[in-house]
Amino acid sequence: MDFTNGINPNEIDLKPINLYSDTQTLPTEAMLDAIRAAELGDDTYGKDPTVKRFEEMAAARMGKEAAMLVLSGTMGNLVALMCHGRPGDEVLIDSSSHLYQHEGGGFANVAGLSPMPVPSHKGMMDPGELAAAIRKKNLHCPVPRLLCLENTHNRSGGRVVPLALHRELCAVARDHGLRIHLDGARILNASVASGVPAAAYAEDVDTLMFCLSKGLCCPLGSVLVGSREFIAGANFARRRIGGGMRQAGIIAAAGIVALETMVDRLADDHANARYLAKHLCRIDGLDVDLETVETNMVNVDLVGPGLDTARIISLWQEYGVEVSGRPPSQVRLVPTHDHGRTVIDEALDRIRTAMDSLVG
Repeated sequence: MDFTNGINPNEIDLKPINLYSDTQTLPTEAMLDAIRAAELGDDTYGKDPTVKRFEEMAAARMGKEAAMLVLSGTMGNLVALMCHGRPGDEVLIDSSSHLYQHEGGGFANVAGLSPMPVPSHKGMMDPGELAAAIRKKNLHCPVPRLLCLENTHNRSGGRVVPLALHRELCAVARDHGLRIHLDGARILNASVASGVPAAAYAEDVDTLMFCLSKGLCCPLGSVLVGSREFIAGANFARRRIGGGMRQAGIIAAAGIVALETMVDRLADDHANARYLAKHLCRIDGLDVDLETVETNMVNVDLVGPGLDTARIISLWQEYGVEVSGRPPSQVRLVPTHDHGRTVIDEALDRIRTAMDSLVG
């Protein structure tokens, strides 16, 4: 394919193409209609019928007894950790996970947990390294209490942790008496890409959080699932951090539409990501490890002389392409529901022209 539109950003008012993240998605018309029509009540008192219906759907989808709607994935993870451990307990956690890197240290400064980082290798944790990191009981050390997993793995480019590896890691945790929480913000992407039901991943963990506001296009919201007893305690923890909601059916209504209509179409995002990655590799100065493009994310290595994340983000913005950074020498692009193949081709054309400008 030859992208030759010859864009000059100084001559054309370019409408931005937002490939920054799947968090940039907007609700569909069906979601907006559902929000307008939602039957509402006070969720703090368990009186919102739309929330109840949605939580039953979410729990069933993940094969768990109960579910609780929360405002964000970060809140869902934090509430889970507050309930799984006591202040001073140790959490075994992937050193490159979103929970460790990008959630404000809430596991430590709110939940009071002490982290034991475990390395991952392009998003994959090694069961042997996990086992070696779990301390034996010692008066001088925190008590290992919890293992946190992530699937898909954000910083590795949305990679899917295979079910077999997931089960090995869970088995190590169980052998050492640990509880297990899965940050499944994009577990439905993992499910669609692998063909494995999300409930199969949920089966071996105590709790799982998944997001509505990413590729599923809801305006906000995430879900924490687990046993009825755990979710009852999590409801109190949510309240403690200001997460109690009133007429939350306006969030749940969009979530119902998402679970009913938006999951299977995640395959389109995955196909667009692979297409985008393949063509980005053909542009001088850019490279992509195609084996890592398993779902909806494309991490691009900047391999030309003098290229760095900040420079490329700024340059591509001039040409109307918004991306996120992976400093010092990567950027990330994430196709979503808003990007058909025509939009992806346009983004490629703009990126090619921007890169050509560096040597023009």
